[in-house]
Amino acid sequence: MIGGMNLTEGLIASIQGLSASSGDLSALHGILKGAEDSLRTNSDIQLSILEQLDPSIHSLGYLYLLEALTRGPVSKEKASGVVLLIARFINCCDAGQIRLASEKFVILCKRFKDKVLELKDPVRGVAPLLSAVRKVQVSSKCLTALHPDCLQLCLQAKCYKAGFSILSDDILEVDLPRDFYLYCYYGGMICIGLKRFQKASELLYNVVTAPMYQVNAIALEAYKKYILVNLIHSGQFSDNLPKCASAAAQRSLKTFCIPYNEVGSRYNDGKISELEAVVVAHSSDFENDNNLGLVKQAVASLYKRNILRLTQKYLTLSLQDIANMVQLANAKEAEMHVLQMIQDGQIHALINQKDGMVRFLEDPEQYKTSEMIEVMDSVIQKTIGLSKNLLAMDESLSCDPLYLGKVGREKQRYDFGDDFDSVPQKFSM
Repeated sequence: MIGGMNLTEGLIASIQGLSASSGDLSALHGILKGAEDSLRTNSDIQLSILEQLDPSIHSLGYLYLLEALTRGPVSKEKASGVVLLIARFINCCDAGQIRLASEKFVILCKRFKDKVLELKDPVRGVAPLLSAVRKVQVSSKCLTALHPDCLQLCLQAKCYKAGFSILSDDILEVDLPRDFYLYCYYGGMICIGLKRFQKASELLYNVVTAPMYQVNAIALEAYKKYILVNLIHSGQFSDNLPKCASAAAQRSLKTFCIPYNEVGSRYNDGKISELEAVVVAHSSDFENDNNLGLVKQAVASLYKRNILRLTQKYLTLSLQDIANMVQLANAKEAEMHVLQMIQDGQIHALINQKDGMVRFLEDPEQYKTSEMIEVMDSVIQKTIGLSKNLLAMDESLSCDPLYLGKVGREKQRYDFGDDFDSVPQKFSM
């Protein structure tokens, strides 16, 4: 069809005429694949050719042309225009069409991310990449290759809430392990930015315990933050990694994170002065890792953790006594910490401003209000949903030919047949 015509005119005609039905799109996809090499080598084709197409109607053809035309180096003067052109395409393209060439769409979006970072304007890329993730994602359970890039831009732009919007999905399907590592690592950092430390701990835990034959840089950085986040959230540190962590992680992670292990050990002792001494001694390490701010939050949390311990021993205490016991400078600092903990719901207490006394109270929640019942119901429904997902994955795995073949080979490996006598029921003494 294109042979008797100019390449550009033939492609435009094909794209305009074959973008209506699924059958036409399949034929168009074949034509575009055949013309791909010509598009790469033809330097006469300009971006202005795209003006003849509607990106919302001719999404597949527009994608092929736009990806080919933005492949080479772009000058700084033209970079902003290219970024705008790609952003408009991402926002208005048809999801069904671009999924026919999802790998090419991913390449274009990654190029778009690189361009906005080169321009030092990451906020321009946040909304388009959020849209791109939803369009290329077949279901909310699938992790796409664009999830990590989107979260990276959200981090660079400090748009933490935008990044958190794609962390609420329960991811059950992963293609590339590296995408999963980066998704959980960047996601954990976004949750740290929002001070959602429980969610951050869960995501970083996923990186630390993910299967690996050797420790990678992502897992190493995740483990450093995992230690600090756990101290802030739960006030707990263990020398031992979770049992489900790989042998490589068990063997190597602690070796590369000695300063962080020391922080955790001193935190467990509960002595502020010793913890601060460790922080000062390793401050250059923490600063090089960009974790010094998180370390300082961990130190600050120990004051609150020590105040929380006091509520288990005393009914009333003066602010000055609290300051002395937890090594705060004065009663005013103690009051600020207590007020913040009351506001955050960590403790229940009343402060008498006249005599500076603090009275610790029991938790007033009776767990019988309609709001609490809704919360409990939500947790139950989420647990039921998780159980269904696990059953579905188990059924799918039990029917997977690759899995069954591997199980069969392992069974043969350890099946010794009649070469050995059966185990006797009793031993004669």
